[in-house]
Amino acid sequence: MIKITLPDGSIKEFESGTTVLDVAKSISEGLARNVISAKFNGTTVETKTALTTDGSLVLFTWRDDEGKKAFWHSSSHVLAQAIQELYPGSKLTIGPAIDKGFYYDVDFGEHKISENDFKKIEDKMLEIARGKHDFTMRSVSKQDALDFYKNENNPFKVELIENLEDGDITFCDHDSFTDLCRGGHIPNTGIIKAVKLMNIAGAYWRGNENNPQLTRVYGITFPKQKELKEYLELLEEAKKRDHRKLGKELQLFTFSQRVGQGLPLWLPKGAALRERLENFLKKAQKKAGYEMVVSPHIGQKELYETSGHYAKYGEDSFQPITTPNEGEEFLLKPMNCPHHCEIYNATSWSYRDLPKRFAEFGTVYRYEQSGELHGLTRVRGFTQDDAHIFCTPDQLDEEFKKVIDLVLYVFGSLGFENFTAQVSLRDPENKEKYIGEDENWIKAENAIINAAKEKGLNYVIETGEAAFYGPKLDFMVKDALGRSWQLGTIQVDYNLPERFDLTYKGSDNNLHRPVMIHRAPFGSMERFIAILLEHTGGNFPLWLMPEQAIILSLSEKYENYSKKVLNLLENHEIRGLADNRSETMGKKIREAEMNKLPYMLIIGEQEEQDGTVSVRKHGGEDLGAMKVEQFAELIKAEIGTSLKSFEV
Repeated sequence: MIKITLPDGSIKEFESGTTVLDVAKSISEGLARNVISAKFNGTTVETKTALTTDGSLVLFTWRDDEGKKAFWHSSSHVLAQAIQELYPGSKLTIGPAIDKGFYYDVDFGEHKISENDFKKIEDKMLEIARGKHDFTMRSVSKQDALDFYKNENNPFKVELIENLEDGDITFCDHDSFTDLCRGGHIPNTGIIKAVKLMNIAGAYWRGNENNPQLTRVYGITFPKQKELKEYLELLEEAKKRDHRKLGKELQLFTFSQRVGQGLPLWLPKGAALRERLENFLKKAQKKAGYEMVVSPHIGQKELYETSGHYAKYGEDSFQPITTPNEGEEFLLKPMNCPHHCEIYNATSWSYRDLPKRFAEFGTVYRYEQSGELHGLTRVRGFTQDDAHIFCTPDQLDEEFKKVIDLVLYVFGSLGFENFTAQVSLRDPENKEKYIGEDENWIKAENAIINAAKEKGLNYVIETGEAAFYGPKLDFMVKDALGRSWQLGTIQVDYNLPERFDLTYKGSDNNLHRPVMIHRAPFGSMERFIAILLEHTGGNFPLWLMPEQAIILSLSEKYENYSKKVLNLLENHEIRGLADNRSETMGKKIREAEMNKLPYMLIIGEQEEQDGTVSVRKHGGEDLGAMKVEQFAELIKAEIGTSLKSFEV
């Protein structure tokens, strides 16, 4: 008999050799009908996998992220089979599941495909799926695996196998198709009911620009046609909200090939938007005891060697900058934290001086391949709302919780209400990826978990997602379209204080190491604004809007009254502009709606006589005529509802 521990902590006994599906049946017939994948002792397994030892079992359905991963990974096998049948001689490489769907990288050889071929491939995939072919895993010796792919004249798979250990190689079979695979599949192809190929792109083999270029085919599948329909409708809405499109329409930012790919240029309205966000956070930070600092855009290579960033990210950074002085090498700043360590080191500190909280809107630079750049969400130069807190070990818990309060204030003021906190821990099976002593890692990880519990956060634990120098608390926010984004991070670090020899004098008159907290509620200003744009569709919270109201005159003869109203708005610190053109009111309203202006103040003869404005809200709601003072109170009340004071 074997003992199986379920996620609720209950333990059930089964005969050795019992399958995952049998365990599901023992719980409920409904679960057995819907389970499509599982994890046993942390390893992904199939529902037909026989269990022969004691262990922990987690069952997944389509509703679970891991279930979707298995569904989409299995679908990539079906795509690969369809491609091989339709385009003989094509060479398959890799085909993983991704956040939304899957892809397969293929060397099509003499065949040329385009989106015009998608329907043919989709039909072939559905034909294969309807065959209800079981996915079956089998172990293969290294020599047999090499012989198989050499016979198929596939150098890509041969290269992959050559880097694997004999005894760790498995193939997955379904129908007449075989693929090199580690596992993680649904029971059979028949569960796949809806297929859509999304697009194709170029991709270098193993991400190396010196390797052959392949064709990457992206697709997505669902267990119901209705879910595919809903997904495609969501994509259409996402296109309307695309931050690149809205950024251009609202005149926030642009890019220039002459300046360089991945280097955004902020236009006046966008620069003002950034400034408001910065001032919003600076005000809260000042209340919380932060001090602003400024560091240069470059640093000596030695600085990042000391911090460990060069060893970890050197290949992904821009090449060192040399100077006329022999032996000098500088890097464009990839991180702000080494600079802040040196700012701390410039002074001798006592325990009475701590915590020290240094904050900076610091621009950093990281090289991204051109194919990975995407609007503001993936750039080569970006500004972090960075801060580093240097505290005693006894202060760590309280300081960490205060940062959580600040992050929650930022999210609340900007309408991000649906989020999960992710506790990102070190992978205990792969410690060479990280720096520092085990004892410090354990202390840092426990501090984060305890803070998340005490603040009542809805949190999950992800092993292997820590930064190389310490664990972290990441905030995974869902936007208005249900997409998940990582926004805001807090990290505990015992290692950089050690590397930079940071000290403070304790009450015992001896020198001690401070603990370092890294935090960035926005993360990257560029990425944050992109996500905020898509989340709001350009309808920012009123306090953040570039213009909060527009005065629409019925004709040019009301221009003087328009100026008077505009002055009154400015006196009440309301950002406004006037449209006195001799255009129809219908056209002016349409343009104001397109430009996402929150309020339209319509003026004509009656309004001028009464000293009022007729107020129309974005979206069409008519609020009637009112004095400018009344309108100002309305604006202040709306801002007060969304932008509360930050309490420390």
